[in-house]
Amino acid sequence: MTGFRMPAEWSEHEGCLMAWPTRTDLWGDVLDAVKAEYAEVARAVARFEPVTMVAPPGHADDARAHCGDEVTVVELPLDDSWFRDSAPLFVLDGDGRRAGVDFRFNAWGRKHHPYDSDDRISALLLEHLDVERIASDMILEGGAITVDGEGTLITTEQCLLHPNRNPGLNRAQIEAELKARLGVDKVIWLPYGGLLDTETDGHVDGVCAFAAPGRVVLSLPDDPQHPDYVRMRANRAVLEASTDARGRSLEIVDVPQTAYAEAGGTRVEVSYLNYYVANGGVVVPVAGVPQDLAAMEVIATAYPDRKVVGVPAPVIAYGGGGVHCITQQVPVARPGA
Repeated sequence: MTGFRMPAEWSEHEGCLMAWPTRTDLWGDVLDAVKAEYAEVARAVARFEPVTMVAPPGHADDARAHCGDEVTVVELPLDDSWFRDSAPLFVLDGDGRRAGVDFRFNAWGRKHHPYDSDDRISALLLEHLDVERIASDMILEGGAITVDGEGTLITTEQCLLHPNRNPGLNRAQIEAELKARLGVDKVIWLPYGGLLDTETDGHVDGVCAFAAPGRVVLSLPDDPQHPDYVRMRANRAVLEASTDARGRSLEIVDVPQTAYAEAGGTRVEVSYLNYYVANGGVVVPVAGVPQDLAAMEVIATAYPDRKVVGVPAPVIAYGGGGVHCITQQVPVARPGA
């Protein structure tokens, strides 16, 4: 495959894909509560761009009842509801032609069963959208990477080098596949994701994100007692010493705020970094605490031309993710551009 590149998340979107939560063994008593949060995220994104909610067969009416008329609902076989990780990663070529890279999915190292429908959902979505499919045998979740659309990708060693993903591939082979399939020229390896992020083994979308060419947003907890206080400073040191694929030093926007809430009888951390960049907006997960506003104001400095809105996401955090984890952008194709 040549000529395709994954565009940055701030590029123009045709729409957003989401998946309706139904997995009772994951959500248990908070299933109704998490449906309400998913629906609120969908409606928030729909203020900026079209949203398609994929529901397992027999659950479309439930999704429509929760989400309302602003959201389009379709039925396809699903196991779980984390489309950042199981949906295709879309790429564009120099002529604006769109394709979708279908990486393998193994439920974050076989943590949940079954996952065979989620491993197949990328192909089904691409068929549904009439988009060319590019297959890869490598296991990769979209939450494990962030790209600038100009040849640079950031990931974490904690996740991509974990033996439960691709035990037969070494770091150089993983990097080569990222470059081949996503059209990147340089990979920046941060040492750490979140220490307590045992569900994804430290996805980058909980700690760092490209916000513009040469600009990244970084979680940098200001509380010395935070489990990632030292780890995120180690990540920052790597970013400070790095240049992107075009040789630019990186401007770093630090988010010092952290937030905790209760969901399912458990204290959970709501990651402000796990946000979704929409057409003209940024949808940020919030915990209903005073520091929510300050964190959104910091994020707004990184996206000065977009409206930043907060949506409650403690129950989504209880399940192991945030707004970014449950969304997947579909970039606009411009054939003949």
